[in-house]
Amino acid sequence: MDFQIKPIVTEKATRLTEKLNKYTFRVSPDANKYQIKALVENLYGVKVVGVNTMVVRGKNKSRYTKSGLLRGKTSSYKKAIVTIAEGETIDFYSNI
Repeated sequence: MDFQIKPIVTEKATRLTEKLNKYTFRVSPDANKYQIKALVENLYGVKVVGVNTMVVRGKNKSRYTKSGLLRGKTSSYKKAIVTIAEGETIDFYSNI
């Protein structure tokens, strides 16, 4: 089975990377920790020490427009925080 993985680059994720050598990814909802570990090791060529996963629930959103109140919801997704070995790094911007 093929799983998708995309890096999350936010201020909080960058802080985790700088201080604790942890990288944050948005992954497929049906991927488990072992599959995420294998995928990160194959894609980026680093040694993964640990993987923490969480399901981020969608938020309710509403806004006022000329035609009235519009309501909607953002989609849920699974997030993985991957700890890599000491001294190794992942460069997200190398293939831009």
